[in-house]
Amino acid sequence: MDCTRCDEEAVMHAAYSGSHLCADHFRESVEKRVRRRVRRDDLVSHDATPEDPETWVIGLSGGKDSVVLTQILHETFAEDPRIELVGLTIHEGIEGYRDESVDACVELSEELGIRHELVSYAEEFGVRMDEVVEDDPENMAACAYCGVFRRDLLEKYAEELGADLLLTGHNLDDEAQTALMNFLEGDVEQIAKHFDASLGPLSERGEQEEFVPRAKPLRDVPEKEVALYAHINDLPAHITECPHASEAYRGEIQQLLYDLEENHPGTRHSILAGYEDLASIAADEYSGDDGADLQECVECGSTTTREVCRKCSLLESLA
Repeated sequence: MDCTRCDEEAVMHAAYSGSHLCADHFRESVEKRVRRRVRRDDLVSHDATPEDPETWVIGLSGGKDSVVLTQILHETFAEDPRIELVGLTIHEGIEGYRDESVDACVELSEELGIRHELVSYAEEFGVRMDEVVEDDPENMAACAYCGVFRRDLLEKYAEELGADLLLTGHNLDDEAQTALMNFLEGDVEQIAKHFDASLGPLSERGEQEEFVPRAKPLRDVPEKEVALYAHINDLPAHITECPHASEAYRGEIQQLLYDLEENHPGTRHSILAGYEDLASIAADEYSGDDGADLQECVECGSTTTREVCRKCSLLESLA
């Protein structure tokens, strides 16, 4: 099958648009969507100047999503003195998995010439995820522990690195799954918080002075297209699922979306587009109503809604 835009052989077919694209036009399509999202979300501040540039910290795990995001942002802003990119990698302590992805992060950062920082659960918390999974004092899925620890370190080091923005490589599938899960759980306040935390234009979000603003410029690109982009560009991505991944509910939602997309192409795009519109309305409704007063954790000083933050309570149970 020839490319829809030229006579070259197509490397992919986007059923949701009907397009067949060759390698060059596919690459151009992915990059265009990421850059359009950067513009639509107003990620580049009008106050950013060559003399006073912004620091964008990217959660660089070494997986396909974060590697592709880093590559595209680098190409976009390599000649723009208003933006400085920093890759932040977190080593959870998963033998035979994270070591390889850290190598991918180091290789990519050196190739692009961007600053790279590496932090670990072992150094920060005195635990490794392999040990956490074995002990499991809270009888929870591994992802529940890891999500808390990882979020804490991303926020902590983004702030320490002077970040104006914290970017993560969530793709269309990730966000459509989260949207559908929030819908099914009927948690309107969580939907509002999701919008204020990382969706929509920065200028339309509620005030989040306690945290570095987040952004997800890759969220218009389906997961399989992210993987294909990494392959076509021969990027050093570590494409292997975490051995401790066990989010059963999300897995069910993922399969549901696969089936819906197969029978009704464009379902993921429709879900996320509608979700963002509704989330914006919900955010306006809950504006100024946090549901609980924010305070400092008595153990570590991080911002939380309880006396002892979730991270510290988990670490105490692991002690």
